[in-house]
Amino acid sequence: MSQEFIKKCPECGGINLFINKDKGEVICKDCGLVVEEKMVDFTQEWRDFDSDDGESKRRTGAPMTYTQYDQGLGTEVGQKADLYKLGSKDKNKFFRLRKWQYRISTAIERNLKLALAELKRVSSYLKLPKSVEEEAARIYTLAVQRGLVRGRSMESVVAGSLYAACRRHEVPRTLDELSEASNIEKKEVGRTYRFVTRELGITILPSNPADYIARFSSSLRLSAETQSKAVEILEKAQKAELTSGRGPTGIAAAALYVSALIHGEKRTQREVADVAGVTEVTIRNRYKELLEKLDLEKDIKKTKKKKKKD
Repeated sequence: MSQEFIKKCPECGGINLFINKDKGEVICKDCGLVVEEKMVDFTQEWRDFDSDDGESKRRTGAPMTYTQYDQGLGTEVGQKADLYKLGSKDKNKFFRLRKWQYRISTAIERNLKLALAELKRVSSYLKLPKSVEEEAARIYTLAVQRGLVRGRSMESVVAGSLYAACRRHEVPRTLDELSEASNIEKKEVGRTYRFVTRELGITILPSNPADYIARFSSSLRLSAETQSKAVEILEKAQKAELTSGRGPTGIAAAALYVSALIHGEKRTQREVADVAGVTEVTIRNRYKELLEKLDLEKDIKKTKKKKKKD
């Protein structure tokens, strides 16, 4: 803080102010009033020429993260790799200290250690971004602190937390994918997801079918034009209120199927259903609805006529 920011003393009106850099205070010399009291570091910054020297002078550690059971603030009694550097007496001491550290840890900490390791495994399997992993870890930590894990398997709550985080960050992942990654039944994942979000008061908007188009299109190896047309079809379907009350993956897959037919990139209903994780019946029903309500049959017929001419 510099003297120019403070015009005068609020007590006596004097302008004879003094900055005590050691204490971080601004004092009025006339009446002795401490006008400002802020811990400001006025010392000169150091420069890092050596990595070892920098480690010793560093003022901050790693950022806090919910993906670690202690949020990255705790310490551990050595690592298993340190055993090779120790003698027989020190090894016994090492194991004894680690045993006591485990004994004094709370039940919540022990639960989080196992659960967050599982969460990282599932997140890695689904190739989720770090932001989603962090949000899922936060949701799971809150669930444990509220006692919502009791009576439920740890894996199902982890899967439910990850699905909730995916929905919040608009990362398209289906319940089928979560079920496959966590080896938990789809119904159980959905049930746990609804329970956790309801109890924690987490507001989640309905998923947008357009979020799934890019992934499905990539898996089916469709062109960018087909992908853009599918998004356009979905926008028209939303205006016609065809998406309400229907599964987002089913309507997205059907829109992509229609778009592929329009652009002459024929894919079977079975191929599209497998990629979307829905049944062929769902694709067929959504496909018929889109053709009837949006009058898309004309575009498909035009494509067929062009093919015959060619």
